[in-house]
Amino acid sequence: MRCGSEKRRCRRSTASRLWHEERCQHFRRELRWGIVRHNPSCGFTFIELVITVAIVGLLASLALPLSEVAVQRSKEQELRTNLREIRDAIDAYKQAVDDQRIARNAGETGYPKTLDVLVQGVNDAKSPKPAKIYFLRRVPRDPFSTDPDKPAAETWGKRSYASPPDEPRDGDDVYDVYSLSTGTGLNGVPHRQW
Repeated sequence: MRCGSEKRRCRRSTASRLWHEERCQHFRRELRWGIVRHNPSCGFTFIELVITVAIVGLLASLALPLSEVAVQRSKEQELRTNLREIRDAIDAYKQAVDDQRIARNAGETGYPKTLDVLVQGVNDAKSPKPAKIYFLRRVPRDPFSTDPDKPAAETWGKRSYASPPDEPRDGDDVYDVYSLSTGTGLNGVPHRQW
């Protein structure tokens, strides 16, 4: 019984193989004579390929703006983080001056003169041994800065204590920092006002 079913299966596969070869020969003969018919077992039609390419192109055009928004969102998140880090370091410096851990001359505001002072450190006036107080490991860069050769501290706009908040200007000290980017955030607020 097993042998019979195997023979039947072999005959079927041989018959289907012969039928397929005969059909392909018939199709090749029609191609030689200029008769074009679609043979589903011999490949895709031109229309199928064009439709596939159009669908892939449409999907790619939809994905491109989403990737641009994702890149801008990540840069804005980095900008928020960097601004918070620098501002916290400036506030910690001012607190150290108010606690008299940093010597202050008369007429000074108690804010750092430059951003680099936060990295280089200042002498601790209350320490019996010569020690420095550090506020930043490094000055973070503005992620929207276009010049990679600029030092990180120069990528930020600086506002001195004496300048008004609506027109920030550089001065004798660094009271606040802001981005020099002219762009607008995804929330509609210009980067300079963050």
